[in-house]
Amino acid sequence: MSFSMRFFIIGAFWAMAMLVAIPVSAAESKNSQSRNAAKESLGKFDALKRFSQVLDIVERYYVRDVSQGDLLNGAVKGMLQGLDPHSTFMNAEEYKEMQETTSGEFFGVGIEISMENGQVTVVTPIEDTPAFRAGIKSGDVIFSINGQPTQELSLQEVVSRIRGPKGSEVELVIIHNDVKTPQTVRIVREAIPLVSVKSKKLEDGYYWIRLTRFSEKTTEELKEALNAANKACKNAGGIKGIVLDLRNNPGGLLDQAVSVSDVFLDKGVIVSIKGRRGNAERVYEAKNQKDDLHVPMVVLINAGSASASEIVAGALRDQKRALTVGERSFGKGSVQNIIPLSDGSGLKLTVALYYTPNGSSIQAEGIVPDVDIPFEAPRADDNNGKEKTRIQVREQDLNRHLENDKDKKDARRKNGKDDAQEQLARDNQLRMALQMVKSLPKMQEIKN
Repeated sequence: MSFSMRFFIIGAFWAMAMLVAIPVSAAESKNSQSRNAAKESLGKFDALKRFSQVLDIVERYYVRDVSQGDLLNGAVKGMLQGLDPHSTFMNAEEYKEMQETTSGEFFGVGIEISMENGQVTVVTPIEDTPAFRAGIKSGDVIFSINGQPTQELSLQEVVSRIRGPKGSEVELVIIHNDVKTPQTVRIVREAIPLVSVKSKKLEDGYYWIRLTRFSEKTTEELKEALNAANKACKNAGGIKGIVLDLRNNPGGLLDQAVSVSDVFLDKGVIVSIKGRRGNAERVYEAKNQKDDLHVPMVVLINAGSASASEIVAGALRDQKRALTVGERSFGKGSVQNIIPLSDGSGLKLTVALYYTPNGSSIQAEGIVPDVDIPFEAPRADDNNGKEKTRIQVREQDLNRHLENDKDKKDARRKNGKDDAQEQLARDNQLRMALQMVKSLPKMQEIKN
């Protein structure tokens, strides 16, 4: 375009000059993009140069001799930890330990932890484990492990130090939310079995199904529990209702959350995954299966229900398949991929957010139950004057620690019915869930 022609165009549209940008030629646009790319490349080069300089200075002058491999591993860990609480680098040993967490068993104390603002926080203790019996609660902060402050460690390093040989002891300094002074707890490590499904009959035809985590066999264990329940109440007309308890379930494998949801759904979206780019989106849908269960359901959640638990609760809630009861869930709506590296190490990298069927993300928000019922701890003297272990409360998020009398000296073996009645007596949320699941058919008739 000639100078005179360009001057004419500017003059003709002078009145619009403040509203319309003057178009640039393709060559000018290409040159601008090239300059931006060059600047970006130069910026990356400067950053790598600065990293190389720092690496060289540390190798030469640090007070102790440190190998370049250790420095590079530390740099990678720091890079990932700066992204979000769930992305991390795992060396070969840590990667192997992570794999054991989702299959088989491992030796440790039995807690799920996360790193929040530089503090190692307990998401939830696993039921019937040493940590559970020692009174460690959701929301507790682990200050040190065997005398070493956790602020100096990555999340995977904390996990590695808490685990250890069966029968060995680990010393944890714990800070409870409701106690100002730190508490030293010594716990003997045990084999932590990954049995993830427990089932109890509450009344004839009504069952309490508790999922403690989502590991490789969770769906298989769930179907076994439902089949056993069907056989047990076959003469009474079969299963009439299910209370699916996801309280204090820290999550686990995505595919297990999808397949567990599919047991109770025969169609519709379960969850959708959306990454940084549009082509990273994936939608998981329920399939119509002959063993799908269609009885009335109530899902129990609380602030210890995280990740995969929230996928299940969100799917059943949004699909109008179940009534959700309890307290707002943890709010971990991100998806991590485990990426193995050639030397046996691995990355756990946040790659996407997940969305419930109605399209809402629960990241940092959580699942809000249909019926909000705070947990009420039983009185300390509700056992014929004998003190029961107080059910702990997480102050900020109302995350309550459940379950039972830990005084094994006075514990008695009870049959399933008595055990269920004892649980109902001390668990107001479970009592309410049972009443609601029994009332759902009548409530639906009134609605219709």
